[in-house]
Amino acid sequence: MRAALILLLAGLVVLSGGASHAADGAKIALVIGNARYPDNQAVLNEVANDAQDVAEELKRDGFAVDRQGNLTGDAMRQVLDRFYARIERGAVALIFFGGFAIQSNRQTYLLPVDAQVWTEPDVSRDGFNLDTILAEMNTRGAAIKIALIDASRRNPFERRFRRYSAGLAPAIAPSNSLVLYSAALGAVTAGGKTDRSLFVAELLREMRAPNITAEQALTNTKNGVVAATNREQVPWLSSSLTTEFSFAGPVTRPPGDKPADPTPTKPESQKQEFQKPEPQKPVCEVPQAEPAPNANDLARDPVIADLSRKIAANANDVAFRYKRGQVYAIKRAYALAMQDFDAVIRRAPRDAEALNNRCWTRTATGDLQGALADCSLALQIDPGLSDALDSRGLVNLKLGRTAEAIKDYTDAIQRNPRSSSSLFGRGIATRKSGGDGAADIAQAKSMNPNIAKEFAGYGVTECVP
Repeated sequence: MRAALILLLAGLVVLSGGASHAADGAKIALVIGNARYPDNQAVLNEVANDAQDVAEELKRDGFAVDRQGNLTGDAMRQVLDRFYARIERGAVALIFFGGFAIQSNRQTYLLPVDAQVWTEPDVSRDGFNLDTILAEMNTRGAAIKIALIDASRRNPFERRFRRYSAGLAPAIAPSNSLVLYSAALGAVTAGGKTDRSLFVAELLREMRAPNITAEQALTNTKNGVVAATNREQVPWLSSSLTTEFSFAGPVTRPPGDKPADPTPTKPESQKQEFQKPEPQKPVCEVPQAEPAPNANDLARDPVIADLSRKIAANANDVAFRYKRGQVYAIKRAYALAMQDFDAVIRRAPRDAEALNNRCWTRTATGDLQGALADCSLALQIDPGLSDALDSRGLVNLKLGRTAEAIKDYTDAIQRNPRSSSSLFGRGIATRKSGGDGAADIAQAKSMNPNIAKEFAGYGVTECVP
């Protein structure tokens, strides 16, 4: 799915009517499009095209644009340092990021193409904290800070330590900032093989619209995406602006007219219509599960090849074998994953994470009693391991023990409220026990539109006899 970081800014104008206005400073933009991640199976073609389109639009709006793509960690650090150095006091500073991002400890990190993320501490080591970037822009003297983020895609990194993507976290931005994500907090965008993203297309159209403020343009972008996707994708907008400016030239108003509220007035009953997914009527969907990869696909995978070389050099290194088992399991090569997890657990019988991963793998292959034993032992060792609660919930669901499944999923959700798998699983278990479950299922689908397909791969569907 998608996850999204974009940062845009345009025309700086003096407005009449007593409102504060942007200083006549420089307009600086950094546009990053990271499309080629070795850990991802496909190139993000829309990211490269979107970055080019954004850079060209910003140049037309008078920005000094530095456009970069497919940056490693070292290169991204150098590019950011160069961006900071170009910011003059009173400037408008804008950053656009397209690619993969990940949240950790309620913060959003932008990922370079060579990120090596296997555990949660790796996120802060290899990623670039969005809050830190905005704070640095402010420290360098930028009068207006804008971050437009097109990085809410589902990525291959989070599943290594969380199993399911949880989207992005809210940005803690300094005053006079404008931040827009392409999807809601904790949500991911639906995957699609397109040349350009709907989010950027809506954004560029609104940036060019005359006689509206930038804040109104981003509000219109959000509403345009919501309408075009039938509320399946709801961008997140945060503004602390006290300075008015426009992407497409000065905003003219009658003398004495006050700036308009960027959010269109709605009846009170409609104000929350985009905030919560609407409960869905029970349906019987049987989505087709993704096919398992063949031997040639696995042999060509660069991550597996690199881990296999490291294991061959040191057969006793359980860390590399554990990582390879995770990759095999994610790619649905379950027999190979079992071999690696068995080897790890033989050397470390009380490794709760390895036991949970083997539980998950056994569940996918139908070895439910073996899976139940692994998950239960993992929870004896680490009672707060939410992933193991989620995995055992799936085991109980497949065993027809709906009450136990609901309890496991509920305990997992208390520890990780953004777990789309726990919400979806609890919704299915509730439905199979005679309840509704529609709200849980709808919320899970809003966070991860592919969740039903993933559960179909485990042999679990929304169909209730």
